[in-house]
Amino acid sequence: MSIWNSRGISHPLSAEGFSAEDLFFFDTETTGLGTGAGNTIFLLGYASISDGEIIVRQHILPHPGAEVPLYDSFLRYVNYNTLITYNGKAFDWPQVKTRHTLVREHVPKLPEFGHFDLFHAARRLWKHKLGSLKLSVVEAEVLGIKRKDDIPGYLAPMIYFDFIETKQPDGMLGILKHNEIDVLSLITLYIHITFQLHGIDHNQTRIESYEVGRWFAAIGEQEQAEKVLTKLMDGGDLTSFQAKRELAFQYKKAKEWDKAKNMFQEVADSGDLKMMLEACVELAKIFEHRIKDITQALAYCDKAIRLLAQSDKQDEWQKPLQFRKERLMQKYRKSLDNHGSIIVTKI
Repeated sequence: MSIWNSRGISHPLSAEGFSAEDLFFFDTETTGLGTGAGNTIFLLGYASISDGEIIVRQHILPHPGAEVPLYDSFLRYVNYNTLITYNGKAFDWPQVKTRHTLVREHVPKLPEFGHFDLFHAARRLWKHKLGSLKLSVVEAEVLGIKRKDDIPGYLAPMIYFDFIETKQPDGMLGILKHNEIDVLSLITLYIHITFQLHGIDHNQTRIESYEVGRWFAAIGEQEQAEKVLTKLMDGGDLTSFQAKRELAFQYKKAKEWDKAKNMFQEVADSGDLKMMLEACVELAKIFEHRIKDITQALAYCDKAIRLLAQSDKQDEWQKPLQFRKERLMQKYRKSLDNHGSIIVTKI
């Protein structure tokens, strides 16, 4: 909280203006993966901070006919500013809304929340290295949390139905522990993502820093994106050229044509076929339309055509590149008629 409140970085996950007590870390267990009325929530779990301590509360549906007392007890504690979930925007909270609709005449109204969904943050930061973005995978591979004797989430519905039938709590105790780890992991994950976004995670990789820079660029925070990406430009590895590529597009968007040109020229010599091809096309556009240098535009167009022959983008780019070259040649011949001979540089 102090980091967000002291550094003034604008971001969708920013807790600027909040205290720790304003956050509500929430997860559910349900009888299925659908979001329709046929899917029932049987456990509402959440963690909150009070007087420097973490409080975990879990509300259990003891049988299918007890949804009124379930939501009544749950909503008595819901008075927070921001909900923090993992895929909760797509699943957990819409499911709560659906079930609440069925009992809304008998329970308090659902409060309005801000909502931080950490699934989208995990996808941006770690999709390059994780085969799955399930919370348990992110816990193990990113946070270093190793669950012991954990009940897999897909077994939860069967265990709950067995509990309904037998009234024996043994299996449900395992589900409660699973849910508790889920909500506590959300706290750890939010802290870790905060450190990543502010560049204060000492173990942050260059690729993670690049993804952070890309994220700032995507939300229009050009100054912060440039600050992060500029630090990655040295090194000569793939990440350095990816950072330069992202910066080049940022400069293009800001209409800083010289900066965009210089950055694209470096990317055009990166050795990565896809980035080189893309950079040459962008340079052809900049030299033709902004710098008004037809010879350079034609040279980069020719280089793009040569690179295209080695790539799998021929169906997508061949016609546009040929059309661009024909147009440039027309402009080139017109320049010859007006100014005499012109030397075309091969790049």
